[in-house]
Amino acid sequence: MKIAVYAGTFDPITLGHIDILRRACRLFDKLILAVAEDNYKQTLFTAAERCEIAQQAVAELPNVEVKPFDGLLVDFCRREGAVAIIRGLRALSDFEKEFQMAQMNKNVAPEMDSVFLMTSPEYQFVSSSIVKNFSELGQIPDGIISPCVAEALLQKFHTAK
Repeated sequence: MKIAVYAGTFDPITLGHIDILRRACRLFDKLILAVAEDNYKQTLFTAAERCEIAQQAVAELPNVEVKPFDGLLVDFCRREGAVAIIRGLRALSDFEKEFQMAQMNKNVAPEMDSVFLMTSPEYQFVSSSIVKNFSELGQIPDGIISPCVAEALLQKFHTAK
């Protein structure tokens, strides 16, 4: 069984993320959506909330499992028996950072491959940061997040005020 890991903060998960997942599902037998617990970003949702929201958003994808992780991604991949790390690219600016990370991962875990998938055109402008910014200002984006994500954003920002 070929297992791949798609990791990120997913704060929140967008349809762009799900697009990458859906396409990666055709390439691998099992995909693990690895939600970073500790990271360098200030997150809106806790790791547990991000996992719960992601599970709802990917419920239709039978070969996707959502798991939290911390520490080095390659260590998590090894524990899970993964052979590849999935990364989505929106623009050329994403490539440089992702290329550096892939090279470092390869240095630390030579057996691990990075697989880059280009984001579908309709999601090239989508980022979790943009979704949060618009949502905080009262405009829940339509067509770029799942209904469960929209509901979670409404609850988060409604209760925060």
